[in-house]
Amino acid sequence: MLTFFSCNQLASQDGYSDLDAQAFNKAVAEDSMLLIDVRTPKEFEAGHLKNALNIDFLADDFAENIKKLNSEKPVYIYCRSGKRSKKSVEIFQKAGFTQIYNLDSGFLGWKSENLPIVFED
Repeated sequence: MLTFFSCNQLASQDGYSDLDAQAFNKAVAEDSMLLIDVRTPKEFEAGHLKNALNIDFLADDFAENIKKLNSEKPVYIYCRSGKRSKKSVEIFQKAGFTQIYNLDSGFLGWKSENLPIVFED
């Protein structure tokens, strides 16, 4: 799965790396990973990536909700611009995740690449 990432986008020794929108898009096509949108529910409803699970970084129970996830799977995280998701990396690491990938340009970067978006009904 990692063969299409450039050298600087491979998982680092701490199990975390940033991916650009195109690499992130290719990676989330896999079925054996978690895709987490850490934006607010209102942001999520306005458009999100297909199969994303919304867990609000700003919510008081964010860390508890992360602990409920399967830390054996690679996790792909994104927010609006990449800042909240980058801040959440340490929380994912504390929850036992060892393969963490952040959409470095966030949802804005994803949209700028004209990649697919899902809207809530």
